[in-house]
Amino acid sequence: MTAASIVIIYMGIQVEWRVIRCASLGGVLGITLSSILLAPLLPPPIIKMSFTAMVVSFAITLFALNRTQQRRYNRLPNFRIQERILLLIVGFCGGIMSGLVGNGIDIITFSVMVLLWHLNEKIATPTSVILMAINALVGFALHLFIIGDFTPKMYAYWQAAIPVVVVGAPLGAMLCSCLTRMTIVRILITLIAIEFISSLLLIPLTKAVITSGLITFLVFSGLYYWMYRTHCHRKSFERHCTS
Repeated sequence: MTAASIVIIYMGIQVEWRVIRCASLGGVLGITLSSILLAPLLPPPIIKMSFTAMVVSFAITLFALNRTQQRRYNRLPNFRIQERILLLIVGFCGGIMSGLVGNGIDIITFSVMVLLWHLNEKIATPTSVILMAINALVGFALHLFIIGDFTPKMYAYWQAAIPVVVVGAPLGAMLCSCLTRMTIVRILITLIAIEFISSLLLIPLTKAVITSGLITFLVFSGLYYWMYRTHCHRKSFERHCTS
């Protein structure tokens, strides 16, 4: 994520820095509390399936949203105190998820940008990458210097990943800047489908895992639908006032 962020900034790819600044503040607090207090308590299979259920519910909502032609913004149309507070809360929740599974603040913030504010996916994607990079650096520092659980085995995994991500992440960032918005949407939905299938194959499907996944799916489906309907109602009200 850090390598991709450097490329995004170097290439001057458009991002929403206001979203990054506000969500990052909440994300730092969320990942700190989650890494120190929550991660040691929750079983990993439940956490992983809950994350998968969250992103699957987003994929379904995103697919339904893109079946109709709707206006996309290249910049947030409003950035009032309400938006700032919401981003702090979203960043905090995303930080909690990142502390549990190593990922989360990017997909949660991306969901709000796209579903609630209808920000163009070509802008929301690099924005979420930079946001996740900041959150990842905070989490890395926590585990290395404060929690102290960066074991030799984890260090070996980290070293093995470096040559892949240092090349792959910047290439992905450059590729996204060249693709159309709908192509990015299709790729994202495909990746989430792969995530869902792999989770079903790799995670032991105990009663607790299935129950937690279904509850998470229903909760986030309701939230995503609310964001979508909130935007639709707001645009209808604006058109009524204009007419």
